Amino acid sequence: MEKAPFVSILIPTLNSQRVLGKCLRSIKNQDYPSGKLEIIIADGGSTDRTIQIAKKYGAEIYPNKLKTGESGKAIALRKAKGELVALIDSDNVLPGKDWLQKMTQPFLDKDILGAEPLWFTYRKKDNFINRYCALLGANDPYAFFVGNYDKLSVLSGKWTGIKIKQEDKGDYSEVFFRKPPFPTVGANGTVWRRKELLRAVGKSDYLFDTDIPYMVAKQRKGFYFAKVKVGIVHLYCRTWRDFYRKQKRRARDFFSLLNKKERVVTYQRQTGKQVGFILSNLLILPLLFQTVKGLIKKPDPAWFFHPVASLITLWVYSAETLQGFVRKPQMERENWCQ
Repeated sequence: MEKAPFVSILIPTLNSQRVLGKCLRSIKNQDYPSGKLEIIIADGGSTDRTIQIAKKYGAEIYPNKLKTGESGKAIALRKAKGELVALIDSDNVLPGKDWLQKMTQPFLDKDILGAEPLWFTYRKKDNFINRYCALLGANDPYAFFVGNYDKLSVLSGKWTGIKIKQEDKGDYSEVFFRKPPFPTVGANGTVWRRKELLRAVGKSDYLFDTDIPYMVAKQRKGFYFAKVKVGIVHLYCRTWRDFYRKQKRRARDFFSLLNKKERVVTYQRQTGKQVGFILSNLLILPLLFQTVKGLIKKPDPAWFFHPVASLITLWVYSAETLQGFVRKPQMERENWCQ
């Protein structure tokens, strides 16, 4: 590991005390040279124990006045010194001590610009929503329906529904991204070459992880990416109310910043499969069929959340789309917590 690349871990936080300790502990436990690793936190004004926890693990901490995770990632990126940067959210946990070794290994190939875990790590001890997302291969059922999910799904047996050129390299699959739509790669442990990410983000105050492939592909007319055969734990939600809140934030923020020209038009408008998602929810039976299919493939009562998650998503996305061209502000973060 003497030639291990220097890695900057970028973590945006806002009242993240419930999950941050687990995240940082898993990073500190990595079998990776300590001198080749830095943790950078951009905090949106936490009022809980987030800052104390971050200091305990030796993180560099910077203020994030815009409060959102996307603005925090942009701030942390500009403070990073590493050859590589890892976008790890405060609710992520690295599932093994060799995680970072495996994630950086594809970058020995100079053509590889980014790398991402192949699956969400499924753990029986996690709550039903986190287990459901790990089994589905997506935090958003809409992404699964339109095929843009980016983690291995029990339902499909694939990591994405998009046809993409890929080649098995042993510990990872080499993927070539040329023309959109692209999978929702970018979050939950994605690693990028820092210079490439800085070039893609430019002068923007925001770094939208799922927009990155679109910007990089546009600049380079295609690029190579690695899907590494490791997992990532995502402690996404505790209750259906949390799920509703995060779906609403996702949609509201998208339209707010699209109107400000801060977002690129990604999969949300580049596929004709929205109709299938809408009909599946209205008819209910397709959702029940998928639920039963999931139960057969991987028995877990968490699958019963699938119809609920889909209906919540349809309701929220429909309402926010209808209001999307009204210049509504992003959701308030004053009482936000992970």
